Amino acid sequence: MTDVGNMRARYRRILRFAARYLLQTWWYELFLPRVGLGRLAARDRSARLRRIAQHFHVLAVDLGGLMIKVGQFMSSRLDVLPPEITKELEGLQDEVPPVPFPAIRALAEAELGVTLERAYSFVDPTPVAAASLGQVHRARLSEQDAAETGLLNVVVKIQRPGIEKIIDVDLRALRRVGGWLSRVRLVSDRVDMPALVEEFAFTSLEEIDYLHEAAGAERFAEDFADDARVSVPDLVWERTTRRVLTMQDVTAIKINDVEELRAAGIDPSEVANDFAAVMFDQLFEHGYFHADPHPGNIFVTPLDGTGGPEADEGSRAWKFTFVDFGMMGDVPDTLRQGLRKVLIAAASRDGKGMVDGIRDVGVLLPSADTVQLERAMTKLFARFGGMGFAELQKVDPREFRAFAVEFGDVVRSLPFQLPENFLLIVRAMSLTSGMCSSLDPAFNIWNAVEPYSAQLIRAEGGNLVQDVAKRALSTLGLVARLPQRLDNLTTRLDEGTLSVQTPRLERRLSSIDRTVRRVISAIIFAALLIGGILLRVEDVAFGTVLMAVSALPLLHAVFAGVVARRGPLP
Repeated sequence: MTDVGNMRARYRRILRFAARYLLQTWWYELFLPRVGLGRLAARDRSARLRRIAQHFHVLAVDLGGLMIKVGQFMSSRLDVLPPEITKELEGLQDEVPPVPFPAIRALAEAELGVTLERAYSFVDPTPVAAASLGQVHRARLSEQDAAETGLLNVVVKIQRPGIEKIIDVDLRALRRVGGWLSRVRLVSDRVDMPALVEEFAFTSLEEIDYLHEAAGAERFAEDFADDARVSVPDLVWERTTRRVLTMQDVTAIKINDVEELRAAGIDPSEVANDFAAVMFDQLFEHGYFHADPHPGNIFVTPLDGTGGPEADEGSRAWKFTFVDFGMMGDVPDTLRQGLRKVLIAAASRDGKGMVDGIRDVGVLLPSADTVQLERAMTKLFARFGGMGFAELQKVDPREFRAFAVEFGDVVRSLPFQLPENFLLIVRAMSLTSGMCSSLDPAFNIWNAVEPYSAQLIRAEGGNLVQDVAKRALSTLGLVARLPQRLDNLTTRLDEGTLSVQTPRLERRLSSIDRTVRRVISAIIFAALLIGGILLRVEDVAFGTVLMAVSALPLLHAVFAGVVARRGPLP
């Protein structure tokens, strides 16, 4: 079969897979409930969703290319997909059979404009790692290049031949599927599918541009230029193009290799604490972070104490060495402002402000009608906000669960999605927490956050007072307008023009999947918990209260499915 024929067959296979399971989903999730067979459709939903994810796993491994990236991307989209699918795709690894070395040699020589023997004195034909988009080989620079760069041993990352055509076909297929989904109201009301596909396309195209990765490595190195804890491999720009990347070989102890760390006299718990601190520095100080900090991308490098900033520090015997800068993330101003609003709202017990902060983070789509959510947040503050931790422990657990169910009814129809930058932050923090816990079972990532809370509150201190004052003035204005609003309400009652909406009944009739409610509850749980951690520095009692109150949406996120199956509480 010709190359064109292979690409056409690949395109059709992706579309057939998507059409088959979209049709199946439509049948079970939309059609059967409309004809009164919702219970039948829900009976084996979890098993059915797991089978779909398993079949996609097989397809992705078989096709390679962007399909593996699609699976990894989907596994992080908790806002779009149910947990049965995201959990199944978590283990999808970007490991594929290597490309034969002659094909790799041909591509590298075409890119570099010289033979490999001229570019390098040695290239190992067996790759160190092979992934769906490229593979890595160890090499040594020529004597001339080594003298000019000061480097000898390097690694060469080379793009897989033909991957650009494969990516083009995959993206065309994904855009077609995204167009199908955008015509489904249940999807389009909650997720901008074309925008989501373009977001994925942009990230993927950046990842195969090695000049972009090299620029990311340089920016990261500049951020930590004066930090003895972190190092970045030097780049060999003379041997780097859009499809070939050459950099210093910095292979050392993998960060999660506890036995090797101890053999080198390095305390794993110290590594855990320092690694968390380095990752939070990236987020809170630099606003530019490594979004893929898995064990293969971070080494612990023992130092010999012979010069450099490490030697000046004296006590430091090792450092972190980061590699693979293809997936980097920015913390945009809008996200910072949204988190700041969440903090201010928590300080002033302002339900509307809390919702505004969540909206500014980018979680809620512009079309979201948040009146009921604002009322729920206000009720949460009014009912539980004044309690101490000891008092909260005495509250009847059934009241917590009842509030969680009521809260779920409010948020079940809200349109939302997690923005890409936010997802990268969640991914980075999740990998960081898991890594640190594997190094030190007693590690608590929330304790690692606290050193940053004081500086954040100090930085926002003046603005915090101003914003609270503005909200107080806004409340006074509302009180001043209240008599007129009551008079208008009375007039409408007399005229018989008052309309009453029943959003809860309408939401129940819409039969929206419980997964949406649980994910939003998890987001609000995180907002309350982070707000409490930050406030503890200035107000221990109220910060602790917020952290405890965050259990309410967490209970809903965890137990909503169980409560729904068992029926309403007595």
